[in-house]
Amino acid sequence: MVSSKSSFLDKVLGRIGRLDAEGLQTVVQRLARERSFLETLFNTIEDGVLVVDESGKIIYFNQAVTRLIGLQAGDDEQHISKVLPEINWEKISRADNSGGENILRHEFEIHYPRSRFLRLYAAPLDGEAIGSSGVALILQDATKARQKTFEAIESERVQALTLLAASVAHEIGNPLNALHIHLQLMERELKKLKSSPQKNSGAEISRLEQFLEVSKGEINRLDYIITQFLGAIRPAPLQLKMASLNDVVEKTLGLLRPEIENRGIEIKTKLSRRLTATPIDATQMQQVLVNLVKNALQAMSKGGALTLHTGENDDGVWVSVSDTGGGIPQEQINRIFEPFYTTKKKGTGLGLMIVQRIVRLHGGKIELESRVGHGTTFRIWLPLYERKPRLLENKIS
Repeated sequence: MVSSKSSFLDKVLGRIGRLDAEGLQTVVQRLARERSFLETLFNTIEDGVLVVDESGKIIYFNQAVTRLIGLQAGDDEQHISKVLPEINWEKISRADNSGGENILRHEFEIHYPRSRFLRLYAAPLDGEAIGSSGVALILQDATKARQKTFEAIESERVQALTLLAASVAHEIGNPLNALHIHLQLMERELKKLKSSPQKNSGAEISRLEQFLEVSKGEINRLDYIITQFLGAIRPAPLQLKMASLNDVVEKTLGLLRPEIENRGIEIKTKLSRRLTATPIDATQMQQVLVNLVKNALQAMSKGGALTLHTGENDDGVWVSVSDTGGGIPQEQINRIFEPFYTTKKKGTGLGLMIVQRIVRLHGGKIELESRVGHGTTFRIWLPLYERKPRLLENKIS
């Protein structure tokens, strides 16, 4: 079996007793060069490298570790469980790696200095057992890979939805058209009956009118469901024009104001006075806000406050829709954008899916904050047409 230790170091250790001062100095200089070479190499790779002794104390980390988990110079000598409480150091240190599989794998999520999904590889320094000599920990940022996996799964769901919706729209569309026509014929006949009241009972006519209204309401509901299906599977191409999100907010409120005031809900607006125009499809972004505002209204059964807020920073512009409803439990937040998933009695489960699709087509993202009993905020981020210059941080060379 070939030794994993440096052949140069083996030779030095074998002759250490016979080296004079000059020879020893030469050895130290070469070791220093090798250390400098390795540090330069480690600091150029994107993966984080942590070296931990057998007790779990950090003795080395590269620059990528600072970027990934926020560890700073002078933070060595800390215990790994304090820096990364998400990993189980006790389990890693007790692992027996002498059976051939000398690498442990672990995946976890962190939220500082920013939310990331990390993949960790742990290997013993001596190639035998972690607990006897310490361990090298390799941290890989798997956030993008995980996001691509989620997007692939979502794409498969959308494809399945497309086939189902196309079939449903075809099967229901034709009967709906026939029902619309026959309802119009019934309305005409009802007008004839009302024109000759001496031959007909007023109670019977009133009852027929009531049945007719119920039928029209149900047909309109079915028509709305099909429209939602088609909106989900047939995304219209974006017609991008430079516009302000403030204008979209004001048009949306102008459209929905009667319904909002009828519910006794207070409207609050906090629109940025100097909001940079950005390339958006104003019609589709209005559809996004209409869906979010309607969701907010349904979350507030009696009264409450609806707040629309806009702003920007160096990365883009944003608009948020907040309500003072009951909030969304954590177990539902994880599924809120799934097709067909809804918490409403008569919901289709497609509204937020359409919102997410439109925002992604714009190259934006959605943030969701919710507290049970306090309310929910959806924040839509959209990129600026021209990125503002960002100043580089001063670094000590």
